[in-house]
Amino acid sequence: MSVSAFGLTDVGRKRRHNEDAYLLDAERGLFVVADGMGGHAAGEVASRITVESIQEYIAATEEEHESSWPFGFNSRVSVEGNRLTTAVEKANEKVMRAVQNRPELKGMGTTVVAALFDADRATLVHVGDSRAYLFRDGELRRLTDDHSWVQEQVNAGILSEDEAKSHPLKNVVTRALGGAAHVSVDLIEVPVRPGDRFLLCSDGLTGMVPDEDLFTHFRSDGLIEKTVRELIDTANDRGGVDNITAVIVEVQGDAAGTDAVRAAGDSIRRRTVTSGESTAVNLEPPETPPGDPGSDPKD
Repeated sequence: MSVSAFGLTDVGRKRRHNEDAYLLDAERGLFVVADGMGGHAAGEVASRITVESIQEYIAATEEEHESSWPFGFNSRVSVEGNRLTTAVEKANEKVMRAVQNRPELKGMGTTVVAALFDADRATLVHVGDSRAYLFRDGELRRLTDDHSWVQEQVNAGILSEDEAKSHPLKNVVTRALGGAAHVSVDLIEVPVRPGDRFLLCSDGLTGMVPDEDLFTHFRSDGLIEKTVRELIDTANDRGGVDNITAVIVEVQGDAAGTDAVRAAGDSIRRRTVTSGESTAVNLEPPETPPGDPGSDPKD
């Protein structure tokens, strides 16, 4: 299978600087969105370092997939999962080093969501509240769970989803690159099919366009370029209070590949990985017939 992708970033209607960054590397099947924070252009530095560092590491390990030094190889995670989580750890190190070398950057950090595609699988990682979605068979499914204060309250049953959307602390993240020497990375592995569309985006999009409205833009069979532009325009029309970045990756292939993936099932693997060690594991068996992605258990 192969993939095609399109992405855009927009400063929005309220900010002077765009602290988001994104990467489209279709040759390697690598796609990244990073949402910097820190102000005074510091967030822009953090997001740029992160995107560049992840690309450099993935490129450097194409022929040495076992390389995950110095964080160790986690045998419970795929080779691609090890490469991508290690790439995020190394990006975190570079962000921390930049802060040490340039005191004016103190307090900067970034969220990140990244996807690495191989022949039959998408491996995704994320830290913070930048998100990944999967559109398949007419349904849009959120793949990531925000690392944010309000999401923790929702998960604990203290806040409802509706309350979280308007809560004054909705933008407070609980994980980010640049905050500590090591970072916990959520890892998701998804068997892919031709026709799948993956959305990677910053919270500048999802803060303005809730999931049910995102879905309306995916229902048509329009080109991914058109969908990305519509999403950013919608976020701006609704206020554009933050920088907005959206990347859509479409999986291409033939029906034979589809049959092989269907036979493997629709389970999505989620893990939280810290420095090569799996600290939490949640395996989701298929609860619906092949071809129906079902509902996300956190919704």
